[in-house]
Amino acid sequence: MVHTERAALIEDLARLDEEQWRQPSLCDGWTVHDVAAHLVDTARTTRLGFVAGLARARFDFDRQNARGVERERAASPAETLERLRRVASRTSTPPAPLDSRLVEEVVHGEDIRRPLVLIRAYPPQAVVRGLRLQLRTPASFGGAKELTSRVRLTATDAEVSVGEGPEVRGPALSLLLAVSGRRTALGELDGPGLGALASPTGPAA
Repeated sequence: MVHTERAALIEDLARLDEEQWRQPSLCDGWTVHDVAAHLVDTARTTRLGFVAGLARARFDFDRQNARGVERERAASPAETLERLRRVASRTSTPPAPLDSRLVEEVVHGEDIRRPLVLIRAYPPQAVVRGLRLQLRTPASFGGAKELTSRVRLTATDAEVSVGEGPEVRGPALSLLLAVSGRRTALGELDGPGLGALASPTGPAA
């Protein structure tokens, strides 16, 4: 499934012009080109390499990611795209659950596609596995486990309903994006728990 998502994104990126590569993504401060470079970096990441890189970044995840983008962002979009093609079939992973690779590909895929108004029909299983992982992963590791003690998140297009409290309903993809900090997805959700999800203390801040 990870390889399928990488291949689909490569196909979309191959159709972009230079201006589209320069467009801001949903990742604050990153362009489409930057996100593509980040995906090259994460595809290359091994367990040992991740730990060593994090130590060099003084255990600052943001600094580590920024260094990875700087390292893998080539001088031209075409070269960065070629780097992504070369790593698309890799199976290396950082010391994290394998489903974290699905979160990486789906969420960052939307970080690129949504600003460019590109639509992908993601395999439901990939989205659901990514959503379930985010909802059992602590916020300190990029997840939203703490949120499930305040609201119940229910997918309207999949058999997923996790958490306790007022309900938030919507497509599984929108829920995945929202709990991954993408506020743009909040408008696709509804329910009495939406205010708690959208609050500054929530994962969507």
